[in-house]
Amino acid sequence: MTEKQDGEFVHFPNSPFELFQPYPPAGDQPEAINKLVEGLNDGETFQTLLGVTGSGKTFTMANVIARMGRPAIIFAPNKTLAAQLYSEFREFFPKNAVEYFVSYYDYYQPEAYVPQRDLFIEKDSAINEHIEQMRLSCTKSLMERTDVVIVATVSAIYGIGEPESYHRMVMTLRTGDKLGQRDVIAQLIRMQYQRNEADFSRGKFRVRGDTIDVFPAEHSELAVRIELFDDEIESLQLFDPLTGRVKQKIPRFTVYPSSHYVTPRDKVLAAVETIKMELSDRLKQLLADGKLVEAQRLEQRTRFDLEMLSEVGHCKGIENYTRHLSGAAPGDPPSTLTDYMPKNALMFLDESHQMIGQLNAMYSGDRSRKTTLVEYGFRLPSALDNRPLKFEEFEQRMRQVIFVTATPADYERTHSGQIVDQVVRPTGLVDPEVEVRPATHQVDDVLQEIRIRVEKHERVLITTLTKRMAEQLTDYLTDNGVKVRYLHSDVDTVERVEIIRDLRLGAFDVLVGINLLREGLDIPEVSLVAILDADKEGFLRAERSLIQTIGRAARNLNGRAILYADRITDSMKKAMGETERRRIKQIAHNEAHGITPRSIVKRVRDLIDGVYSEKAGKDAERLEQEALQRAKVEDMSEKDVAREIKRLEKLMLEHARNLEFEQAARVRDQLTRLKDQAFGAHGNDSVAL
Repeated sequence: MTEKQDGEFVHFPNSPFELFQPYPPAGDQPEAINKLVEGLNDGETFQTLLGVTGSGKTFTMANVIARMGRPAIIFAPNKTLAAQLYSEFREFFPKNAVEYFVSYYDYYQPEAYVPQRDLFIEKDSAINEHIEQMRLSCTKSLMERTDVVIVATVSAIYGIGEPESYHRMVMTLRTGDKLGQRDVIAQLIRMQYQRNEADFSRGKFRVRGDTIDVFPAEHSELAVRIELFDDEIESLQLFDPLTGRVKQKIPRFTVYPSSHYVTPRDKVLAAVETIKMELSDRLKQLLADGKLVEAQRLEQRTRFDLEMLSEVGHCKGIENYTRHLSGAAPGDPPSTLTDYMPKNALMFLDESHQMIGQLNAMYSGDRSRKTTLVEYGFRLPSALDNRPLKFEEFEQRMRQVIFVTATPADYERTHSGQIVDQVVRPTGLVDPEVEVRPATHQVDDVLQEIRIRVEKHERVLITTLTKRMAEQLTDYLTDNGVKVRYLHSDVDTVERVEIIRDLRLGAFDVLVGINLLREGLDIPEVSLVAILDADKEGFLRAERSLIQTIGRAARNLNGRAILYADRITDSMKKAMGETERRRIKQIAHNEAHGITPRSIVKRVRDLIDGVYSEKAGKDAERLEQEALQRAKVEDMSEKDVAREIKRLEKLMLEHARNLEFEQAARVRDQLTRLKDQAFGAHGNDSVAL
């Protein structure tokens, strides 16, 4: 075991994982880990980890993965939680492959038709390049390694290319292999790489005589140089695409396709024939029904796609022909990320009480939109098979599953072979005291409570029932001198993370929301949770929602929850009963072991470091240092100066886009100095013209 940052690396027998433990398992963790591992070894298909907020559920999951030594996939209900889990798993497994698989769309408007207005909406989307690269890296790791941990959202049940076709399109290069320049270029184009001599970026290649540079689609900062001599691979080199500096010579390299939707040429040509047959049958049907406009529209659109497939090998909206390209039968489920997972993989469903509902809902929403497109001649009926998995199909693909939640729903309770309690926290913290107060003067009362907390430099969460109430309360608190923000559904993922970060840093003291429990909030500074109108029965005040919301104050030593209500409902009674059960168990454990509770101290870091930021962490610092060193105007030609200015501008904008404003400011200052030297009063004599 090697020491690092007050922790140690732990290696288990026959496991490829090296787990970094910042601290040994404590509280209920050791027992929970042992029970879950026992259950897995005994062949249990479903188990539930009932872990309360702040009990270290992620650490328990990491320990189970490391002990079992099998690849694992962790499903999270939203991108914010997925980013948080990805960040934590990277800390626990720094030497293993921790991957991230979420939707790569920053913006997505699906293809749709509104018959009432005769309005066709073209598909429009903005793809996040970095997340696309991480998705490709994910499937590459699954094919090459066994020490893989994947953090995914429901995006993992949507169709991607089938594993067999993807595998067939992989190009393995070895020094000494007989391979001509044209053969390499042709294969790269088949793998959907683009030839571009000027802009060398991810998923592109360039040719300079017998040297071919390829920027692999799954890498963000690494390219490979193939040097040929007389139709033979003379050498393979890894180099930095930004600086051109060669990092190392390698004996072999595997180039993976630039997209999950690549298909071998023979399959594409076979698909073209089956699409033609389906088109012919569908046109006869439409004409027989007297739908002349629909028939003409469908023929025009499909013929164009067929031409593109025949000539280029892919077309816009190729995913709608997935069934033909994979050779599947009508109604067959699509290939998804779960098909790339080995049979012995572990599955964790984090916040499973939400996750199960999400997995259930995906299919129906997608189906209703596509049926309209097919009916009105925008797509062939086979487009209906480009869909997410139905829940029953997902169930068939489930491996050994561990549901992770503080509030198991009916599905988890009925399916689980065992429910493992993780109620005692390693820090000794107990669940917050719950107090019920009359709702009549709830706003004035909560204002007094806020003032007490603000004096102690603690934070407050308030949940209301409606958007209007949240807005009015925010205005009222602001008028009374309280620093308050309002979290609602219109706030995008990145801004939401920023708001949570600002609350932790003390930029404001109170956060008002409607359904705060869904944000996966992890804020140790919060000492009070106020639930307004707690007696109004409904989804937002159901037993599970109340337990989750009360748990938001469980990470603070002075944690307390106040429920404002004029009567005690069944949901309130059950929620308070469960909270009290946990408190009794936690207090008894603390007394038995002489533990003094202490607040969780967690450094405020950007949750999405390494997810949305392509130049995260050390790489960002390294690139900035290189930027500073390279900007020596004396040694540059006019062309080099212009290129360097352009590169620095790009880097500055990238930092700004990733909300890394300090780094952006440093690069801006560097840019200003460079422009001064090159074009200002001093320094321009030294520019070689």
